[in-house]
Amino acid sequence: MKAAATLCAVACAFTFAAYAAAPSGYPARPVRIIVPFGAGSATDTVTRTIGQNLAEALGQPMVVDNRAGANGTIGADLAAKSPKDGYTLLMSTNTPSAAAPSLMKKINYDPVKDFAPIARVGTIAFVLVANPSLPAKSMKELIALAKQQPGKLTAGSGSAGSLVPVFMLQQMAGIELNHIPYKSIPPALADVMGGQINMVYADMVTGSPQVKSGKVRALGVTSKKRDPLLPDVPAIAETLKDFELIAWFALFAPAGTPQPIVDRLSAEAQKILSRKEVHERFAGMGIQIAPLTPAELGAFQKSELAKWARLAKAANIQPE
Repeated sequence: MKAAATLCAVACAFTFAAYAAAPSGYPARPVRIIVPFGAGSATDTVTRTIGQNLAEALGQPMVVDNRAGANGTIGADLAAKSPKDGYTLLMSTNTPSAAAPSLMKKINYDPVKDFAPIARVGTIAFVLVANPSLPAKSMKELIALAKQQPGKLTAGSGSAGSLVPVFMLQQMAGIELNHIPYKSIPPALADVMGGQINMVYADMVTGSPQVKSGKVRALGVTSKKRDPLLPDVPAIAETLKDFELIAWFALFAPAGTPQPIVDRLSAEAQKILSRKEVHERFAGMGIQIAPLTPAELGAFQKSELAKWARLAKAANIQPE
C-alpha cells in the first residue's frame, strides 16, 4: 500500500515537473493559429506577420487556419474547444471576443471564461468606401442621397467593426440602409468594387489600397481624427459629431493552457511588437501597435464587452 502511494506520489511529481517545465520543450511541433476571418482580411494579415516572427523565435512553423463565418464565432468556437496544450491559438478581434454576445442571440463559447489572454497586438480604424459610380462624394452627400432613397442603398459588413458603424450611421444621420452581411470584409469589398453593393466599412488594411488605386471612393474614416494613411479623407466625426469606432487584434489560447506557455508566448509577442520593422509594416497598413500583457488584456477585454454592448444598444442593433 505504501509502495503504491509512493509510486503515485512520484508519478504526480513527475507530471507536475513536466507541466512546469513545458516551456523548455515548447513548441516541439508546428503551432496552429486560428483566424476567424477569411484570407486577405486584416486579421489574416496581422496573424501572418506575427506568426512569421513567432516561428523564427520559437523554431517551429506557425500554421494559419482561416475559419470564417458567423461574425468570427465559428473560428472562436473551434479554438475554445481545442486541446489546451499551446498548439492551437486564436488571433481574435473585438468581433468574436467582445461584440458577439451583443450581436448574436447565441454563441457556443464564453469569450472570457473559455480563453487565456496572451497579448493584444494593435488597433485599427475603418474607412467607409463606396463604388465610384455612387453619386455621393462626401458623407453629407451620402446622407442626403440616403434620405432621398430610404432603404435603397446597400451596405455590406463582414465583422462587428464593419457592421456596427452601419447601424450607427443610420441612427446618427436618421437614414435607412439595406444591410447585406458577408463572412468577412474582403468579399464585401470585392462586391463594392464590382457594383453589387454600394458601400462597406473596410478596415484600413483591406480598404486603403483600393482607395489609393481608385477602385473605390473613400467617404470617411471611423477614427476621431483623420488617419495618417489616408490624410485627405475626412473623419466621419467631422460630419456626425462623436462618431468613432476602433477595432483591435489580440492573441488568445484555450483556457487551461499551461501558464508557462502563455507567459512565453506573451513575452515573445512583446519582443516582436517592439521591433522597428514590425512597427513600420503595421503603420503602413494603418495599424497602431498597442501591446498589452495577459493580465492587461484580460481586463481590457471585459471593458470591451461592456463597450460593445453599449454601442449595439445605441445603434439599435437587434441580436440575430
